[in-house]
Amino acid sequence: MKIYGIIPARGGSKGVPNKNIRLLGGYPLIAYSIAAGKLASKIDRIIISTDSEQIAEISRRFGAEVPFMRPAEFAQDRSPDRDFVVHAIKWFEEKEASAPDYLVHLRPTTPLRDPLLMDKAIENMMESTKATSLRSAHPCSESPFKWFLLKEDGFCTGINTDDMDLLNQPRQMFPTVYIPDGYVDVLKTEFIRESNTIHGKHVLGFISPFCREVDSLEDFEALEFQIKKHGSPLLDFLKNNFSPME
Repeated sequence: MKIYGIIPARGGSKGVPNKNIRLLGGYPLIAYSIAAGKLASKIDRIIISTDSEQIAEISRRFGAEVPFMRPAEFAQDRSPDRDFVVHAIKWFEEKEASAPDYLVHLRPTTPLRDPLLMDKAIENMMESTKATSLRSAHPCSESPFKWFLLKEDGFCTGINTDDMDLLNQPRQMFPTVYIPDGYVDVLKTEFIRESNTIHGKHVLGFISPFCREVDSLEDFEALEFQIKKHGSPLLDFLKNNFSPME
């Protein structure tokens, strides 16, 4: 089995300029995902899919491969994940004669991961004969079943019921809901090739710890505080192997 980690990193970012290479603890954000992939024993290669020469150069500096550049039409604000995944698979098939059996999707905007949990997710996917993909998610702290909508006439209605009193029940009375995150997704190349979709209808769930995802400058500040207070094995790896950037 060939298993490649794939890290998508567009050059454009409207919320936080140059988000994927913005420094966190002295190292580019994308370097944390590269480090996580290197420390995961199940991953054979770390591949970057980017349309930016600057991101490509920095990624190579931290040990990732950039065997191709992502075409601009697959690097737009609204480009779905499917585009860069299918492009990567076709590139490997055409240029290297074969694609990996699994792609481990690592979003650079979720920088802090445990490589041991990543390995466990990969194992779970490989052991399942039914799963078309695996997606990580963490428990929602407040059940959305307690939320309500506002109708056009200004009155409230629950998402699943018109009885607003039911929404006041203890949270333990509602099913646990999980929030999809960027901790680790595992994609099966054979299924993607046959279906032209990346996740399918039999998505294996993997419960991950809460992970902060970077969408704003406030998220960067929170992550800086987190690694200063609690440290990070990924940051330790980077410090032991690479010089910080300025």
